[in-house]
Amino acid sequence: MTALRSESRLQRLLPPPLNIPPKQWLRAGIGALLGLFLAGWLTGMAYGPGIALHLLGPLAASAVLVFAVHSGPLAQPWPVLGSYALAGAVGLFMREAFGPHLWVAATALGLSLVLMCLLRCLHPPGGGVAVSAVLADSGLTALGDHLLEPVLLNALILVLVAVVYNRLTGVHYPKGAAPRKDQHHTHDPLPSERVGVTGADLDQALDELGAFVDVTRDELERIILATEQHALQRSLGGITAASVMSRDVQFAAPDTTLEQAWKMLASHHLKTLPVLQQGKLVGIVSLSDLLGPAMQRGRFSWRGLFGRNAVRMEQVMSRQVISVSSQDPLERLLPLLCERGLHCLPVIDGDQMVGVITQTDLIAGLKRQLLSAAGSVSDQRVPAL
Repeated sequence: MTALRSESRLQRLLPPPLNIPPKQWLRAGIGALLGLFLAGWLTGMAYGPGIALHLLGPLAASAVLVFAVHSGPLAQPWPVLGSYALAGAVGLFMREAFGPHLWVAATALGLSLVLMCLLRCLHPPGGGVAVSAVLADSGLTALGDHLLEPVLLNALILVLVAVVYNRLTGVHYPKGAAPRKDQHHTHDPLPSERVGVTGADLDQALDELGAFVDVTRDELERIILATEQHALQRSLGGITAASVMSRDVQFAAPDTTLEQAWKMLASHHLKTLPVLQQGKLVGIVSLSDLLGPAMQRGRFSWRGLFGRNAVRMEQVMSRQVISVSSQDPLERLLPLLCERGLHCLPVIDGDQMVGVITQTDLIAGLKRQLLSAAGSVSDQRVPAL
């Protein structure tokens, strides 16, 4: 028991894990090395190595942010560039007005922090720029007001290297607002956003927290949605596509005519038809694909008096088909059938289609799971005496 308590105390003293894979450590380290070296080298070529070396302190801190914490709001291009320009200007003004004293440097730091928050460009190394401008040595003060030029050049080179390097290594930087998916071009929220955590809930929680959170609002929303997705996966109990798919698949061939396809859809009450050629999926047609050609054939034309060419599925089918495998979990199917607006998901194992999943199949599978979960809960209740 004593050993367990000692281990528990030791764990409380240790810092929490960073949740950054070791591969990302190496990627960030190489990026920071390249960014700092290129910025210092190019600035040294333009203004002299002495100037460049004296300005590397805040720049090194910025390199850690833009390469290792690239998704945070403090690491985006505007906070980097805006903070360097603002803090540099404040530091120069305070030095010219009051001289290179400690209290002047501290005042420049506090004033810069307030202005950075006001202009939404909060970036911690910007505070170092303000202090460096106040307490600069004779080599830097000789530049006068032109000191801002190497400061901004450093920041600009670092941001450019971060954009190129992060993109080349598979990291999306800078982080922009995620585009809203709108399949139906209406003002309604997505089906997945009508229940659960909403954007308004997130805004209210952040307001109630009353403290700065070092993550963008979009990133925080993605974290919450990913957490909900994992919780959903656990609650669904491993239901896969194979357990809910329809196996007796109605399908068309590339040479199936428009009239034949309409009859198949009507007789089986379907909205989509997979198109198979020699057992392989080559396309899919839906009611919307058939509606245009059907209306066109219903219009009068003089050419139609002499006969019309049959419209075949290979002319109207969609060739880019989203499919799943029979082992895909149910939670992967939900966004495809809800948010993407798909009515049918072909199930492909190898090169062969083994079934399809419609929205009806999905609803039936969810109903089965809810009834099963409700039954297990009722069995755990203590009977009344």
